[in-house]
Amino acid sequence: MAVQGDILSWPNRFAHLARQSNDERLRAFYNAGVQTPETPVSQARFVALDFETTGLDHETDDIVSVGLVPFDARRIYCRDAKHWIIKPATPLHTESVVVHQITHSQVSDAPDLDDILEELLACLAGRVIVVHYRHIERLFFNQTLIQRLGEGIEFPLIDTMMIEHQVETARQTFWQRFTRQPISSIRLADSRKRYGLPYYIAHHALSDALATAELLQAQLQHHYTQNTEIKSLWV
Repeated sequence: MAVQGDILSWPNRFAHLARQSNDERLRAFYNAGVQTPETPVSQARFVALDFETTGLDHETDDIVSVGLVPFDARRIYCRDAKHWIIKPATPLHTESVVVHQITHSQVSDAPDLDDILEELLACLAGRVIVVHYRHIERLFFNQTLIQRLGEGIEFPLIDTMMIEHQVETARQTFWQRFTRQPISSIRLADSRKRYGLPYYIAHHALSDALATAELLQAQLQHHYTQNTEIKSLWV
């Protein structure tokens, strides 16, 4: 994986990965390039991405649904949103079914991730990927492709949970920090509530992707300027 702190390396990293990849779908994704680090957020093209999974361990669990929503700082393109239920390589756990409500019968005839990968990557190509808690989408996507293709995937992303953590940490008083009081909840629903955004039912990949897109728009409006460069937000 690219070093997180080396944010200026992503365009060169994509060019290198395009030469190294053995999968034509991944090569097309990398060849589409990545937006320049100096792109202001007002001109950036984003896509919110959310996975529902069979569990929380990316090494033993698998992706069971994918939702994505393209957007920019001002507009959300709902007509281009996508949602797939896919067949996981590992069994559904009862606990995860309770959370995301995707049942055994729904996945029995669902496509494998490999079957939708070309369309999925085409939807992501050339956009800055936005998630709420990067350790799900980044690690699960990489591990899933390693299992299926023998190679993983790398990409920069913006994590709305990380942004909210920074914002809430900065809001703490000296006494709160000194006494190690926890910051306010930075879960997706709780973060949205602070910006007056409506409540959506959680743990549906498409609605969570939409919720994440709206949250980043609100964060950009409240905490950044139109000229903020995306390199200051992505990891």
